[in-house]
Amino acid sequence: MVPRLMVILSSLALLVIGLVMVFSASSVTAFVEQGDAYGETIKQVVFALIGIAACVGVILATKAFGFEFMTSKMIIYGFWALCVVGVLATAALGTAALGAKRWLIIGGVSIQVAEFMKIALALVAARIMIDYNEGMDALNVLVRCAIFIVAPLALLFVLQSDLGTTVICLVAIFTILILGGVPGRWILLLLLLILALGAAAIFSAPYRTARLFTFLDPWANVDGDGYQIVHSLQALASGGLFGVGLGNSYQKLQYLPEAETDFIFAIIGEELGLLGAMGVVILFMVFLYGGYCIAKDSSSSYGMLIAGALTTMIVAQAFINILCVIGLFPITGKPLPFISSGGSSLISSLLIVGIILAVSFSSEPKEDPYRERREKLHVVSSYDTSGQNNAGRRR
Repeated sequence: MVPRLMVILSSLALLVIGLVMVFSASSVTAFVEQGDAYGETIKQVVFALIGIAACVGVILATKAFGFEFMTSKMIIYGFWALCVVGVLATAALGTAALGAKRWLIIGGVSIQVAEFMKIALALVAARIMIDYNEGMDALNVLVRCAIFIVAPLALLFVLQSDLGTTVICLVAIFTILILGGVPGRWILLLLLLILALGAAAIFSAPYRTARLFTFLDPWANVDGDGYQIVHSLQALASGGLFGVGLGNSYQKLQYLPEAETDFIFAIIGEELGLLGAMGVVILFMVFLYGGYCIAKDSSSSYGMLIAGALTTMIVAQAFINILCVIGLFPITGKPLPFISSGGSSLISSLLIVGIILAVSFSSEPKEDPYRERREKLHVVSSYDTSGQNNAGRRR
């Protein structure tokens, strides 16, 4: 129960902080651009309700149909296929924004399919790992990895130029490899290969190379590529220890781009100070610990893998976002889970919470070897009857 409560309460706390900070960070821009200071916040509340419904729906479906059915190959690969179709549809019919075509508009609602694709990849990778541990031959495993993992990652990277999502997916996959018992030398070789491919991807694209050099020295081009990170650092610096007060941010007055999305942590640091920013970090650490405890106590290997991988995915994305905001990592364009404005990110994060909790609810408590012995114990009074007690005293 304790790990479950840690995940639930930390998620809810981050969600509430997110709704408050989205209103604070977006109100000015929303009023200027839309004439309604509450517009972005209302949409975020609607997305939060949808995400909570998805979270509860996964838990109830798992209780109704069983964990084995909800994690069957039919469900897992069906969800994967739906996400792949969404990625291809985004490439063909999607809307370009901020230099990338990552959004698919359905019924007037903008959806970023990659946010759900990363969940599908983690679920499929865990399934392949289970099949491998159960005796599937290495060639079959490699073919499945190429089809169900490498190919979708290549689609995300090539069609959407989404290096950030690719990195987060790889973090989850490496978590599965470690938890699945893959030898360390193979993990190290795979890591070196991915680092080499990542370096090639960065230096083969001029804009990625520019981001790298901007990360190394943002002050060299304050009015150009370094503008966003410099204003982010200024927001954090002006916040000090206790912050300038909720709603009193200066950088949100259309000085810091993407203040309510990718760089909302800078507004948190400015308005709530170092203490508020550290509170957010602590909540993610509580989520991490609770998720790992759920993974450790899972009654199935598959539950252990997906709980561990999805927990790592959420927290890794959070820390990557925070490191970008404080200037210790190149900008990736990934939102802060539960907090940043954006429907796809929020719904997918709450969906992940639902899956982790479904693992927890489906896990059977471990048998206590001393329970039966304790139940057979009888308490024997030292004074059985009054007559015997009196006889004893007379003797």
